[in-house]
Amino acid sequence: MTEPPTEPPTEPPTEPPPPAALALMEVATEIERHVAATGWDQPPRLYALVDTADLVHREPGLAATLGLAGPVQPLTPIEQESLPEGRDGSTDLAEVLAVVGWPEEVLGCALALEVMWGEDDERPTAPSQARGEGRLAVAVLRDGRRAAVLRLRAKLEAAAGEEDLLAGEDLAPELAEALAATLEP
Repeated sequence: MTEPPTEPPTEPPTEPPPPAALALMEVATEIERHVAATGWDQPPRLYALVDTADLVHREPGLAATLGLAGPVQPLTPIEQESLPEGRDGSTDLAEVLAVVGWPEEVLGCALALEVMWGEDDERPTAPSQARGEGRLAVAVLRDGRRAAVLRLRAKLEAAAGEEDLLAGEDLAPELAEALAATLEP
């Protein structure tokens, strides 16, 4: 009796990320690049994330100023003037984010800030490095989606400007949770 030939098992095709997840990662990357254009040693920057089509409809003048003509990303980041003070004038990031709130037209928010980690840190941001610094941009949406990018400072300086970004949903889960809390009613 002849056995039928067996084919090696095939792995299911990997699904590409949904367009909204890609759009959020693109916004996080865009924010990091925007901050990178001003160099290092920058203060944290907070952004509202709004629906681009809604922005163009509601504020055509602003949309023209921002160059939002033709095909555009689904989300537009709008930098806020400055971070507010936390309760009792605190500048601690957790305290500052605790007093931030957004109107319902804002679909999400993002924060770009410089981070440092050391040998004593239990969870370094970059697993391959015991010490380092970089710039982190974290974006979250009301529906729970999140994205983050990290630019490693030492790698950037060593590569003379080559782009070296780490990207993922959970690069900074605590920060993403704190940002998501600002979106709650």
